[in-house]
Amino acid sequence: MTSTDTAGSAPRSQRTALAILGLVAAIAVGFGLGFLANQFLHDDSVTPVAGSVDVGFAQDMIEHHDQAVEMSAIAIANASDPLVRDFAYDLLTTQQNQIGQMTGWLALWNQPVVSTADHMAWMSDEHGGMDHGTGTTETEAATSGSAQMPGMATSAEMSALRQARGEAADVMFLQLMLRHHQGGLQMMEYAAQNAEVPAVRTLAQTMVNTQASETTRMTQMLAEKGAAPLPFP
Repeated sequence: MTSTDTAGSAPRSQRTALAILGLVAAIAVGFGLGFLANQFLHDDSVTPVAGSVDVGFAQDMIEHHDQAVEMSAIAIANASDPLVRDFAYDLLTTQQNQIGQMTGWLALWNQPVVSTADHMAWMSDEHGGMDHGTGTTETEAATSGSAQMPGMATSAEMSALRQARGEAADVMFLQLMLRHHQGGLQMMEYAAQNAEVPAVRTLAQTMVNTQASETTRMTQMLAEKGAAPLPFP
């Protein structure tokens, strides 16, 4: 390898290392905040049970966030636009922090992180639950064993994102993440209105507000690159 090749590979190596360090730090901070939030905000008279809005939201949103964190880490390593990489890093740390909080709640409620129930089953009709259409193809649902949540990227899309480089990685990340945000919105809004624990309602509303701003930003960034958002059912 020439000195030029070495220099050319350094930025990507540094970005990958930064993504890993940021992920590790965010996990630690998130878990800490999750437990601290419950120490000060948790109402001991309210312990959500399996199938409740609080538990179901935390379980499903952890899974939804996990994919966003993975997509962000890929963008930090492979995107060419510094603004896209910075955005991906901010999103990664924010959502990993929230994963830590929700994991902390589930631990205090003696509930598993992974639910055996269908996705979004906690959004019951008695609360005015909405259609849980996911936009996932029948083929994807069959190969994965269950339908995905709204906005989730398919395995083929995630594979394509991992292989993309440069501006193609910029655009693909923004398109997939924008659709991902659109898909998670109904869960956040539902939990903000119907969760039993005040801290859960507060976090859900914070997610709604934050992701609304991020959605606007991603839409603008795509327009500046001459690209359009992906269709959303």
